[in-house]
Amino acid sequence: MDTRTPVLLAWSGGKDSALALDELRRSPLFAPVGLLTTMTEGRDRIHVHGVRRDLLLQQVEALGLPLTAVPLPPGASNAVYQERMAEALAPHRERGIRHVAFGDLFLEDIRQFREQSLAATGLGMEPLFPLWEKPTAELARQFVERGFRALLVAVDAARLAPSFAGRPFDLDLLRDLPEGIDPCGENGEFHTFVTDGPGFSTPVPCTPGPLSADGPYQLCDLLPVPARRTVDT
Repeated sequence: MDTRTPVLLAWSGGKDSALALDELRRSPLFAPVGLLTTMTEGRDRIHVHGVRRDLLLQQVEALGLPLTAVPLPPGASNAVYQERMAEALAPHRERGIRHVAFGDLFLEDIRQFREQSLAATGLGMEPLFPLWEKPTAELARQFVERGFRALLVAVDAARLAPSFAGRPFDLDLLRDLPEGIDPCGENGEFHTFVTDGPGFSTPVPCTPGPLSADGPYQLCDLLPVPARRTVDT
């Protein structure tokens, strides 16, 4: 019987979430029991990252954890975000879960927003930050060295060339990042989608599709790859 404290993980589908999950699974204190993902209403995609719901579902199935989807309207206000989070978290709190983990790295304003938003739900749940203030260059290398695989699904076109969208997150990409770009994209320079790695029962088959603009971001629409049919002979 697992005696560790159960915790939900805010899950974007990207590398920081995957690293946070890996840290929690290694922890002697906490046991991840579910994932929490914000989805854009009307688009059925991961909020901000723009990844299709069916790829997200394949991802969480490969990780073996249940998913709670939190629908958000485009451009949702903080008040709406807090309201929707409270609705999504309430059933988990009723079954005794008191902690929510986040994959944030060093941005104090984002951490304060998480803490304040969680407190505003009135559920008495506490935030955890398993990656907080770990050096991002080291984390980026660890991500690759641990065997994770990911693709860039969104890049800030003001800071990175659109050609980075769709590229694998690997050592070549880290070498190619311009000076001043955080290796983990913590300042919003880019976002990723993880397709394989520790804890995955199977890779998530997908391929980079067309690029499109969405506000400041250049998005790469990841396309599911259908499973190959075998023909008996």
